[in-house]
Amino acid sequence: MITAQLNQLATALAGEFDNRQQALADPVWYLHLRLWYRPLPKGLFADGYGFFIEQISVASGQPPYRQRILHLTLKDNQLWGQFYALADPTAYVGSATEPDRLTGLTRGALIDLPTCALAIQFLPTTATFQARLPGDSLCRFTVNGVTTCVRLLLDIGPESLAAGSPVVLQMGDRGVDPDTGQATWGPLMGPFRLVKQRAFALPA
Repeated sequence: MITAQLNQLATALAGEFDNRQQALADPVWYLHLRLWYRPLPKGLFADGYGFFIEQISVASGQPPYRQRILHLTLKDNQLWGQFYALADPTAYVGSATEPDRLTGLTRGALIDLPTCALAIQFLPTTATFQARLPGDSLCRFTVNGVTTCVRLLLDIGPESLAAGSPVVLQMGDRGVDPDTGQATWGPLMGPFRLVKQRAFALPA
């Protein structure tokens, strides 16, 4: 059962997502984002599924940003999502739409982020996966000598249980001041709501 859930989760995530409707309805609070979860070749990790993730602010005209790696796996009969940073993220800008550039990606190009592991639970009543950091912990990573603390939130599942209902990814990552606990960036009026526009095949 748990292995089937891992496959179901990976299938739901593999694709291109967009929050155009949300951004049009409430442009003051929500940027128009496009987000990719591009499946990685199986050889990168010994088990589970790997994804290259990046996003773009559609109206900005700027290149994609927030390049990162997610490893979905099972640990002690629990679904987990472990994030990794890239040692040279600029080398992979735009790779979500040019996946051939990812075939040579190795573990040596990844930076471990031990505080950035999500415990993932499946809610049968809504067929939704909820991913959260354990307890009240924060994901911590350092870029150019600056340490950032983030509270991660990710939900994915069908909009409804009706047949053919679109897959919706809700992303509520927020930067947090570790001293005060106050949010410093991120969606203040609730998570970004991104609807799946295109599915990607998982590696055989």
